[in-house]
This record gives sequence, C-alpha cells and structure tokens, in this order.
Amino acid sequence: MTLRMNFYSGARIDRASHIRADVAWIRDRLLHPETRLVPVWQSQNLIRHGERPSAGMPRVADLPDIADRLGDGSQLALLGLVEGVPYFAFSVRDDDEELSSRFAPHGEFMGLRTVGSVLDDHEAALLAYARGLMHWHSRSGFCSVCGHPTRSVAAGHLRVCTNERCGAEHHPRTDPAVIMLVSNGDQCLLGRQASWPRGMHSTLAGFVEPGESLEEAVVREVFEESGIRVRNIRYHSSQPWPFPASIMIGFYAEADSTEIAPVADELEAVGWYSRQWLKQAHDELEFRLPPALSIARRLADDWIGENI
Repeated sequence: MTLRMNFYSGARIDRASHIRADVAWIRDRLLHPETRLVPVWQSQNLIRHGERPSAGMPRVADLPDIADRLGDGSQLALLGLVEGVPYFAFSVRDDDEELSSRFAPHGEFMGLRTVGSVLDDHEAALLAYARGLMHWHSRSGFCSVCGHPTRSVAAGHLRVCTNERCGAEHHPRTDPAVIMLVSNGDQCLLGRQASWPRGMHSTLAGFVEPGESLEEAVVREVFEESGIRVRNIRYHSSQPWPFPASIMIGFYAEADSTEIAPVADELEAVGWYSRQWLKQAHDELEFRLPPALSIARRLADDWIGENI
C-alpha cells in the first residue's frame, strides 16, 4: 500500500544515521565539490531567485562561500543523502554582517510558511528538516542538567555536555501534539482561536502532557476545549510541524454528546458544522478552513468527502 504523506514529510532522502559518527567521512564530504549546504537564518530558509521554487531543489550555498565560518559558533548537521549527494543544514549567525553580500546572489531568506505552498513535497520536507535541526541547536547550547556548554557530535544529531562530571547527552526534541476531528453523525466540531486570521476555523488540538497516552490527550483536550466526551478514537496520520518543533498526530473521534460547555478558556468559539454546510462556498472573512498544507485541513477534507 502506498502511504499518502502529509506536507513537510516525505523527503526523498537517506538520513544515513549509520555514518553520523564517522568523523573522517564527514570531513571528507565537507570538502567534496558535490556536497550541498542548506542555510537557515533566524528560522528562515534560503529560496532561490528568478523562478518558482518548485522548478528544482531550493538554492543552497556552495561550501567555499562559507567554509571559513564553520568554526565560529554556527552549527552544521548532516541531513543525509539525496541520490548519493550529501546535504548538510547550516545555521547562519543571526548577527552575520555579510549576510546580504554572501547570499543575495543565491536567493532570499524566507519563512517556510510563506513559501510552503509553492514548494513540492520533497523540497518542503527537506527545508523543514533543516529548520527543525537548526532550531534545536540554537536552543541547546547549554546543558539543562548542570548549565555547562554543550558540543555538537554525531554529525549534528547529538549534543554532549562538556562538563566531565556531567556528560549528559541531549537529543533533538520533537514535541508531540494531538489534533482531532470530532464528529457526531453528519456534523463535526470546529473551533477558532482569537489570534487566528479572521474567519479561520480548525479542528481541536493540543500538546501531549507527561505520563499521558495519545488517546488520553485526545480525550482531555476535547473535553477542555468543548466540554464534550469522546469515544472510538482512531488514528489518521501525522505531520512534522517545525514551528518550532512539533509533530501533529491526527485522529478521528466520535462525540458522546453535543452540548458544548468548554472547561478551559482556550478558544474564542467552538461549534458544530454539518458536512453539507461545509461543502458549500463561504465568505472567507466569515468562515474558512486551515490552509491545504496542514493536517487539520486534511482531517476536515477527508471527513467532508467521506474518505475515512
């Protein structure tokens, strides 16, 4: 069976985890002319000029342009191999005074959410991967156990405390969040946060708490945000969401009741919407679903189209 991947997943890359500890191989690849670096600056990715990004791989900086800066506090991490070609994520220092002169010929740093809709699945997934790793490095310079500086090892996939009495290992983290479409017959539950664009409505969602299963998180979040208890929880799919470091785990669930009485003050509004009503066109300033690249939209679309 061919899996249908959500956006920001499905990069055609061999992550090559078995060679991350091979220091000699990493050093050799960094000097190889075919090696590619995917720059990240202030959580933005470098997008090429002059053509739609989807026309090819996002523009990456040639190694000679930045080789002399790899030891100045910036971070480097092996993403893996794309058709045998090594790709490394590279963080550009926030205060890099030569940023414009060095990267302007190649493209422009842009937010992934801004350009995501015009990238193909592979490009978007590759850039999300790079963004996520560099975000983790930018937040992990010091040991959370003893406070000493950490150093990057395993080709950028592990940080180790430099305090010999501590030596704690820190792995890249991904924060799990559940996202669920709750239905009751021919209607589903949607809500909106006050901070969202006008008219935006989405499925309910929330972070998983310590000691909590995914199913328990679904039950708790739905009850907190709507006052409704659910049953028949079924997994749908998942989506990397590097904004900054989450993975959205999608579910369907059935409601035991329809009376809405939120326990927590988290949503501006929450309500029931019929399948037929959602199929109709609406004024986007008054009502719209999330962007097509989100798992929230896929959960809704699959339910509306009865593809579940």
